[in-house]
Amino acid sequence: MRLSRIIMALTVGLAVAAVPTASGAAQPQPPVYPPPVAALTVSPTTIRLGETFTLRGRGFAPNERVDHRVAISAVPAAAPAEGTARRSDGTTVAMAPVSYSQAQPQPAPLEFTVTADANGEYTVTYRPNRPGRYTFTATGETSGRTASATGTVLTPRPTTPPGGGNLPVTGSSLSTPMKLGAGLAGAGALLVLLSLAWRRRGRFGMGSR
Repeated sequence: MRLSRIIMALTVGLAVAAVPTASGAAQPQPPVYPPPVAALTVSPTTIRLGETFTLRGRGFAPNERVDHRVAISAVPAAAPAEGTARRSDGTTVAMAPVSYSQAQPQPAPLEFTVTADANGEYTVTYRPNRPGRYTFTATGETSGRTASATGTVLTPRPTTPPGGGNLPVTGSSLSTPMKLGAGLAGAGALLVLLSLAWRRRGRFGMGSR
């Protein structure tokens, strides 16, 4: 009897001890959210030299300092052509820009730092000083979150030469109008001669009766 009582007491004790653990496990646990993912965008993605990129970052820690690094590479071969001119045979040839501005811009920084707002977001502008493909990499100093984005800078459009860009017509372009004018003048002279001959013939009674 004594042994059975001991076993029963141990069983009851274990059951009582397990109740709080089971009740704690049954309580709903707070949800675990993944950490925010940082993101960086560049707009517009393609500009001409002299224009400005707008960089927008989000997903960083509130009021965090975000470091930026800029890597520049050559414009890919698939980039749009700067402009073409058509020859008389139908082929095209690339047009080179006339010139850049005399005042060269200051070198664009390859490293700079921006402070995010209370929502972990920021907006900053960046003006490149030479053509190429620009890759921006942003890294949060506190959170360590990182993001990158790419933009392309093309050379400026060719400037319009003085006089509105209209070139004088020379060479073979004048040959056709001159030939047409000479033909019309010859036909007019022939008509005048025929008219005079007809009048003389009528004056001397040589016309038909």
